[in-house]
Amino acid sequence: MKFSRIAFLAAEQEAAQEALVQLTTRFGQASPEDCDVIVSLGGDGFMLETMHRFISEEVPIYGMNRGTVGFLLNQYAFEDLPERLERAQIVRLHPLIMSAETRDGTKYSALAINEVSLHRESRQAAKLRIQVDGKVRLDELICDGLLVATPAGSTAYNLSAHGPIIPMGAGVLALTPVSAFRPRRWRSALLPHKAVVSVEVLEQNKRPVSAVADFTEVRDVSQVTVKEDRSIGIDLMFDPEHNLEERIIAEQFVP
Repeated sequence: MKFSRIAFLAAEQEAAQEALVQLTTRFGQASPEDCDVIVSLGGDGFMLETMHRFISEEVPIYGMNRGTVGFLLNQYAFEDLPERLERAQIVRLHPLIMSAETRDGTKYSALAINEVSLHRESRQAAKLRIQVDGKVRLDELICDGLLVATPAGSTAYNLSAHGPIIPMGAGVLALTPVSAFRPRRWRSALLPHKAVVSVEVLEQNKRPVSAVADFTEVRDVSQVTVKEDRSIGIDLMFDPEHNLEERIIAEQFVP
């Protein structure tokens, strides 16, 4: 496939802005609404912003690292960009959809590409009841928080919380507690990607909890439901020698 119409988007950092000038001078600038591919210049955070911004568009996204970690990104180089785009491999991601209800009955919905997480809002630990596909799996989890992570997000917050790293094609989600106090020995669970996770907040007034779907936070939730939304697909492009699947596997062997 030829990518003659390229839309370049850049984070505010100096390195990303310098790359934007360099690339648009050489290859021109197409509109994001009328392009063959979007090239995102920045770090993983800006890449997530770009994915959310164009989540409903049928346009692939190719990221180049002008930030720090760059796990979702390719290495930066401008000389052979059209050839790299033609050789790139596509990985399709499906986001999670979070449905949250607050203590006053207000309902919210938001999408998450990495994870949906719940967090205690006060000095009191959260008390949560967890159901999977309508069956109670943990009647009471006392913790700082809980998260449901996609394979793409499994190496982010989920890994920091000692959750499992998930290969892209595994067809599973990670359910991981944050600083679990009771039950102490429960570390995490792997669930089929079709699973519906429902979390009820216990003792809501005494132990308030917030829910976060990537960039969207809902305070004082009473219950949260999380499931994968297969109706939405996001196509990410990776250089063959730097593909996301390989990086996820390699991350499991980092000493």
